[in-house]
Amino acid sequence: MKISFLRICAVWRRFRRGALRHHTDHASYLPQIESLMRRADPHASWHARANWMIDLADWVRREPKVSLMGDGAWRRVKHQRIRFMLDWLDGNRDVKQVVQASLRKTLREATGPELFSATGLPRESAFFSELSERMVKLILPRPVGQQDLSTLFTAMFPDESDAEWLLELDHKTLSRLWKLAGDDGIAHGYRQQIDEAMLYLVTMVISVGISPAFRQRLAPRMPLLATPFMSLRRELENYLMSSVRDDAGLRSVRMLIAVCQAQTDKIYAHLDEYGVSVGLVYHVERMRAHLIRISRLLDLRSAPHVDGGASQVQAVLVDLIIAHHRRSSVRELVNRSFSLLARKMVERNANHGEHYIARDRTEYRAMFRAAMWGGVITAFTALIKLGITGLGLAHFFEGAFLSINFALSFLLIAAIGGVLATKQPAVTAPALAAQMGGLDTVEGLRELLARIAALLRSQAAAVFGNLLAVAPVVVALSLAVVLMFDKPLMSADKAHSTIASLSLVGVTPLYAAFTGLLLWLASLMAGFADNWFALRRVKESIAHHRRLVHALGAHRAERWADWLERNVSSIVGNVALAVLLGMMPVMAQFFGLPLDVRHVTLSTATLTAAVSTLGWEVFAMPQFWLACAGIVAIGVLNVGVAFSCALALALRARDVPGRVRRLVFRAVLRRFTLTPYVFFWPVQTENTAAAPAVEEGEVLEEAAPAELQKKTGTK
Repeated sequence: MKISFLRICAVWRRFRRGALRHHTDHASYLPQIESLMRRADPHASWHARANWMIDLADWVRREPKVSLMGDGAWRRVKHQRIRFMLDWLDGNRDVKQVVQASLRKTLREATGPELFSATGLPRESAFFSELSERMVKLILPRPVGQQDLSTLFTAMFPDESDAEWLLELDHKTLSRLWKLAGDDGIAHGYRQQIDEAMLYLVTMVISVGISPAFRQRLAPRMPLLATPFMSLRRELENYLMSSVRDDAGLRSVRMLIAVCQAQTDKIYAHLDEYGVSVGLVYHVERMRAHLIRISRLLDLRSAPHVDGGASQVQAVLVDLIIAHHRRSSVRELVNRSFSLLARKMVERNANHGEHYIARDRTEYRAMFRAAMWGGVITAFTALIKLGITGLGLAHFFEGAFLSINFALSFLLIAAIGGVLATKQPAVTAPALAAQMGGLDTVEGLRELLARIAALLRSQAAAVFGNLLAVAPVVVALSLAVVLMFDKPLMSADKAHSTIASLSLVGVTPLYAAFTGLLLWLASLMAGFADNWFALRRVKESIAHHRRLVHALGAHRAERWADWLERNVSSIVGNVALAVLLGMMPVMAQFFGLPLDVRHVTLSTATLTAAVSTLGWEVFAMPQFWLACAGIVAIGVLNVGVAFSCALALALRARDVPGRVRRLVFRAVLRRFTLTPYVFFWPVQTENTAAAPAVEEGEVLEEAAPAELQKKTGTK
């Protein structure tokens, strides 16, 4: 049993280390290269020759896991190995003939269009098909197919770092490698395969370029045959069919490729203005990748001869390696396809978030009054919530009725101009990130600090307004229930369990952080709905709907469409938040997860109802003060988690560098230590308070690059 276990361990180590891990003695190349070269056999099967070439490439590129040498030194070692191999073959003519025959036979039999037209390029016609294909490839990599040069090439260069040492190979070494592996017949065959690959790629470009989803976003409209995509195919066919070197035709093809790339830029501008479609972004990115590959292949084909075109061959091979590994990355596909959608959602949330920032005392008082109206409505919401939970319904129906209760409450708050405190951070954080993205001067930093202070003051005003309004209203409602029904809102046992459930010592912080995450998800749904509304052009559809125009009139239909465009994100965000708060605990219980929600305003209303049931003696109980501390923690975590998630997404979508983030964090921390009151109460003159509070110039000089320092005049 022990011997079998040791054998299994040995097999596993050989599998993990690879086929040539026994060639780790890099000080002695002679026995290694002799063993490899004498394995060459031109009469062997395709798979045997392919595996031999993979082993040869593995010997060249192999590095130990632990080494004192840097990357540059290891690249030079790989170059030395290639030159040593070539020198050894020059000294052993008989082995060189066998190796040369094996390589040339393999390259002559291999089919190349797949290598040039598919390696490193998206294969599927839709985003989710490509995503599933990449995920399957991570689990089940493609085998080396029969006479398939594409899979052979990717197996020989399995790491993206292989592009670096291959790019640094000198011209003389590349020429020697070509003379070993190729001849004029192979060069002619691959030239034909490059032509076939370019024709295939330009056909794929046309299939997207003339599609209705693409053409309707381009202006001005033009006939189908006059589009640059159709012209590109005609010019490319004329250039490939010319028997002589046609420089004018080559310039015409390159110009049309540039025009087609400009058309994709117009598509991005249209998406940025009218809404983002992930599917269309994927198609546009696919087209851009095809156009870049056509340009690379044109460079290779237009090279004067093999030796003179060694640099073009090298560039194409490097591009194939990099593109293959980036195409294999699921994360790269998701980031590239969703980055524009994330930015659009962030920008739309930023536009809505501007209305929730109080910059002076007048706006601060208006925010406080709106928050008090929100607290009044939330008090009734909490009372109805207690009634629903007291009915003893099934979990699903209880969650559904709670969602309806929350949705009506949140929509009513929005309709009367009220504010719910915890909804602000998710929409105000993108507005903050928008200003951070344009930070390049000391004055800009001062304005940003003033914006941060105003944002935090707005949060404080909203939280204080909600809590100061919800508590007395709940007390009044409790007294009214006692007078009308001669019994309290809840029993004594229920009140004690409610106070215990809000205690700081327990799971309350976890539930509060979970609720903050739900608040952020609701803001994402609101941004997605706003983007979908613009992308599908719902406003135009409603404004020109024949039956609606006939029923309401053209002017009223247009006004209703404008109102819906302004409020669709608010409606969807409120309904989404209501469903998440009501149904997520039910879904969590279905999967056996003991999760619940803790919203600061609703929790304050529930705690007030419990206190009104137990009376004044509750103030002498330590559980009550732990619950009060829990309310503070709920408020901080609701706001903090929602704000952090929204800010992280906004910074990522706007590509704000980490240097700027650290700069702002240090400046805010310094200002908070010197003048903390400006973060809770508006001051008379924000600029005069900001100037002595923070020495922004010093902080900016520490973190800003030289170009930024030149703008600001710091030294």
